[in-house]
Amino acid sequence: MKTKNIRFFSVQENEQKADKKAKVKSLPKGYISAAGKIVFPSLAIEELGIQPDTTRFLVGTDNGKRKIKNLYLIPTDQDGAFSITRSGRGYSLPLELILSKGGIDYGSQKYVFTASIFQHEGSVGYALEISPEQASEKGPYTGKPRGRRPKDSQQTADQPEE
Repeated sequence: MKTKNIRFFSVQENEQKADKKAKVKSLPKGYISAAGKIVFPSLAIEELGIQPDTTRFLVGTDNGKRKIKNLYLIPTDQDGAFSITRSGRGYSLPLELILSKGGIDYGSQKYVFTASIFQHEGSVGYALEISPEQASEKGPYTGKPRGRRPKDSQQTADQPEE
């Protein structure tokens, strides 16, 4: 039997490919419910490293802005801070009055956010960038037209040309 030439891979070759996939990783996302709650899916909570049962947050926004575009959540131990509650498959933070005063009409339009981690006075904070959800544009129908022809095109097609 003839011997085969076999190329063997090293562990380092496999790790380099895994690093490329890790760089493509997207930011955790969530949405604002119709009841005015900031909803974090369970996966986003895990990615951000939040302990939902024990963590309480100071909630803030950019100073001097009328409309909320960013929300900042800073973990704290103070009394009177906001706490995350379990709801459905994820966790939520009820902020209905703050959001409505900040110009977010969550009742008539769906809003989504992307979360990122930032440093605030030596501690870790979370920045939520809020934007309206974009509805997908439906392209024009390119198939065969269905139904009866309009009367204008029937008359021109039925009459012979002179």
